[in-house]
Amino acid sequence: MSLEDLPGAELILPGLEDLNNGGTKIIGALLIESASIRLTAAGLEFPKDHLVPEPELTLYAYLQATRDDAYPYYNALLSSLNSFCNALELSYKRRK
Repeated sequence: MSLEDLPGAELILPGLEDLNNGGTKIIGALLIESASIRLTAAGLEFPKDHLVPEPELTLYAYLQATRDDAYPYYNALLSSLNSFCNALELSYKRRK
């Protein structure tokens, strides 16, 4: 199974690209940073040298500044992140 097939990939893959290019500002990158320990344990590799200290707060502040419905959208993003993490962890366990 490829990363593109996992639920939530539409958020995570652009975030991976952003992190690989030295960025940390798009939603996907902040989601990855929020779950960096979990994602790394499941075999996802990405640069960790420029991660923001509190990605969850940074993400929420960004959403508040750009959306009227920050809280429900933030929860939906976390749900998508959790789905991606769960699927990646299952895939990782099958590979072992």
